[in-house]
Amino acid sequence: MSVPCELFGTLGCHLCEKAEQVLQPFVVRGLVVELLDITDSQQWFERYALTIPVLRRVDTGQELNWPFNEDDVLDFLTDHISN
Repeated sequence: MSVPCELFGTLGCHLCEKAEQVLQPFVVRGLVVELLDITDSQQWFERYALTIPVLRRVDTGQELNWPFNEDDVLDFLTDHISN
């Protein structure tokens, strides 16, 4: 898993916590996920306030909106291989 990702969320967001749980098996296998709090940036807050959690690939900028499961994440991460 060499596709670095960012997870946009915020403290106290129960859906964000669920998203982290979905991502945990990928992190264990080497996926790097940077957790970004949308309250740290006005731009992030305006863009993601109503849609968090959002997983974003750093390499392509492609985003995966909640809800997602492990199969969705796997497809999201391997999409660049099949294209």
